[in-house]
Amino acid sequence: MKSSRRKHEPSPELESYRQKIAGQSLVPLWERLGELLTEEPRIRSVPHIWRYDALRPLLLESANLISAEQAERRVLILENPGLEGSSAATESLFAGLQLVMPGEIAPSHRHTPAALRFIIEGDGAYTAVDGEKLPMHVGDFIVTPSWRWHDHGHDGSGPFVWLDVLDLPTVRNACAIFFEEYPNYRYPESRASGDNVYRFGSNMRPVDYKPSASSPLLCFPYEQSRVALEQLKRHAAWDPCHALKMEFVDPTTGSAAIPTISTYIQLLPQGFSSEPYRSTEGTVFCVIEGRGNVTIGRGDARTELSYRPRDIVVVPCWQPHRFVVDDETVLFSASDRAAQMRLGLWRELRGGGYGATAEVE
Repeated sequence: MKSSRRKHEPSPELESYRQKIAGQSLVPLWERLGELLTEEPRIRSVPHIWRYDALRPLLLESANLISAEQAERRVLILENPGLEGSSAATESLFAGLQLVMPGEIAPSHRHTPAALRFIIEGDGAYTAVDGEKLPMHVGDFIVTPSWRWHDHGHDGSGPFVWLDVLDLPTVRNACAIFFEEYPNYRYPESRASGDNVYRFGSNMRPVDYKPSASSPLLCFPYEQSRVALEQLKRHAAWDPCHALKMEFVDPTTGSAAIPTISTYIQLLPQGFSSEPYRSTEGTVFCVIEGRGNVTIGRGDARTELSYRPRDIVVVPCWQPHRFVVDDETVLFSASDRAAQMRLGLWRELRGGGYGATAEVE
């Protein structure tokens, strides 16, 4: 596509003028317009896969070097190779693997970035949000809303690992990062375990409840999500791009469970080949079940990755991607679509091949 933007020839007078206004911290927009308003997103993040089987020994090694208390949170950051030094997996999302060993407690704190926990390995651990213990099981998705006291503990045996995803880069760019440690190490238990489920998990809510920014339902068990997918796959039509994909939502409003992060669970049947798909959201996928391949990008920049259970894959913004499934696959994913939707920015392009120039739907 040829640019229709007007071009101007530099002149001695313009150069003199540019130098004059530079002393007043001014820059001509006509010199920067092409950098600021591009025909499509220009991104630094790149397609990447973290293979859990390779990372696990490194994560466990950290337990011998630093305690959960010393580290505050024993986390290995999943830093995108294209975003070196940013502590980010995509331009808008932080991701990391957190490890808690038996008997350990990660002390209470709170922060303005909202967080989710997706459980990868282990049994017997919990997270507590504002004094309510939330037992965690493999495949569960847990919400930690912005500015809520939370801590983690492990009453079971063996290592316990989960994927953290936070909107930290988004909050950082908004200059709204705040953090506070709880003064007495652990926030006191003040609600019975399961309270959030009893109040909000049965298509009911307290009569005087006033919706807040994040979902009051904090735990979305994989056992329930998997049953839903299994039932739906018998009758639902397969979407050509997503197969069967469901979003986790706030049951009181129908909005995203976290206002800045969209979260999904997705089933891809054995032998399925998706049509190319791209959108303006940067996405972190975690493989729950299955094996296959995902191709990301266009032309010479195309990246082909094979995946297996517990691997973590990043698909950057506006990068076309498609899945080819060997064994029936279930994916958890998190993206910044919710934030983009609230701002009226999100868009997608379905099918049409990797070189598609079709209009955005």
